[in-house]
Amino acid sequence: MRGYYRHTKIIVSLGPATESREQIAKLIRSGVDMIRLSMAFISSAQVGEIVARIRQVSSEVERHVAIMLDLQGPEMHTGVLDHDVDLQFGQEFEFFTGAPTPGRQGVWVNHPGLPGDVSVGDSILVDRGSIRLEVTQKEAYRVCCVVKTPGTLGSCKNINLPGITPDLPPITDADRDYLAQGVAAGIDFVALSFARQPKDIDELRALLESHGSPARIIAKIEDQVGLRNLDGIVAKADGIMVARGDLAVEIDDHILPLVQARIVESCHAHGKPVIIATHLLESMVSSPRPTRAEITDVTDAIKSMVDALMLSTETTTGSYPLECVTVLQNILESVEPKEQRRLNEAMRLLTPKSKMLRSAAVLAQDLDRSGIVVFSRSGSLPYILGALRPRSVPIYAFTDVDAVFRHLLLPWGVEPFLMDFSDDPEITIKNALAYLRRRNWCDPGTWLVVITNALAHGAIIDTIQLRQVE
Repeated sequence: MRGYYRHTKIIVSLGPATESREQIAKLIRSGVDMIRLSMAFISSAQVGEIVARIRQVSSEVERHVAIMLDLQGPEMHTGVLDHDVDLQFGQEFEFFTGAPTPGRQGVWVNHPGLPGDVSVGDSILVDRGSIRLEVTQKEAYRVCCVVKTPGTLGSCKNINLPGITPDLPPITDADRDYLAQGVAAGIDFVALSFARQPKDIDELRALLESHGSPARIIAKIEDQVGLRNLDGIVAKADGIMVARGDLAVEIDDHILPLVQARIVESCHAHGKPVIIATHLLESMVSSPRPTRAEITDVTDAIKSMVDALMLSTETTTGSYPLECVTVLQNILESVEPKEQRRLNEAMRLLTPKSKMLRSAAVLAQDLDRSGIVVFSRSGSLPYILGALRPRSVPIYAFTDVDAVFRHLLLPWGVEPFLMDFSDDPEITIKNALAYLRRRNWCDPGTWLVVITNALAHGAIIDTIQLRQVE
């Protein structure tokens, strides 16, 4: 068996620095497990071509990756300004959704419902929270404010309303167009920005089903409203992303690590994958080496047993995208083998089959240099096994369904393989073990815990078997 088996997955975002065939090939060879497409860099018209490019390059390098489409969601932002505006402390400024007030300084906002969402005394944060204003008065088409934190306001800057649920649809018309193009191209995951309520997940799920798409939903927790409804969102979604950029704007900086830990704990309890995103290696946008603080941040995320680490600006417009992936690989190889945590005991196991999987995980951990082999056409069993977090135990998941194969590229510790199944379970098991031996995943003599069905007097039963690689 290979000396080091990586459990935590790596996700990169595609942008001008990485969208060429050459760069995609290098990223895939470097060990990337998933590629994220964002509306900020890839238009709906480009989605089909980009997805096809990734699939073709994956086939050429003989290593496949999953593709995640990141919907922009109900983002509020300011309009275009003729020139940047320097806002001073105590200065009056307005946000308008109709015609501007003559003689008063202000900027147009893309959300017509803003006056109805805010109250006098509320804060409005602009440009990732670098500028803060306080509402002093509101009318039908404008909100009057006073500047509390000064700064320079440019065109098309995002707006946050801490603690307020804006009257915005969870999925915009632009999102629907983007999603339709992604589904037609065959994307594997959809990230829903600003997931605020469980029903937001239901709406996206219904939309995917109407398109006939099996794509799984990753809910992004980015504001206080999403945090208030966290457990309900985790229960509904297929996975969670801790989107620390907007989230850090919504809450006090010093409690962000506590909030991140809370989200991770909720995902562990529900057995759902969790992705840590934003500012993992931000200094490497322009530097070939990370800061010590960034190394510690990544290490802490790994030690908390998250499923995946995601790079954003580092690989969209950064100068050292491949170096960033190498840094993550190096940290993972240093940290993961030294982790001695027990199985995930926070996860609620409600069925006999899930408890059987826990027994398989315990057995595999007790065996020396073992692994788990599982067969699945839905992906549910490998997802549960990954959520159990058996340390130092590879989870070899075999499926004969293309979409499920790519879905299994996300959960912790799962290495998926696409293979035809025989009608005879014994033949399927032997084919899987022979494949692992042939591709050097396992050495001869290795004991593996195999989870499969077996025929007993005409009945199909679930079994845990011990098999030795020949």
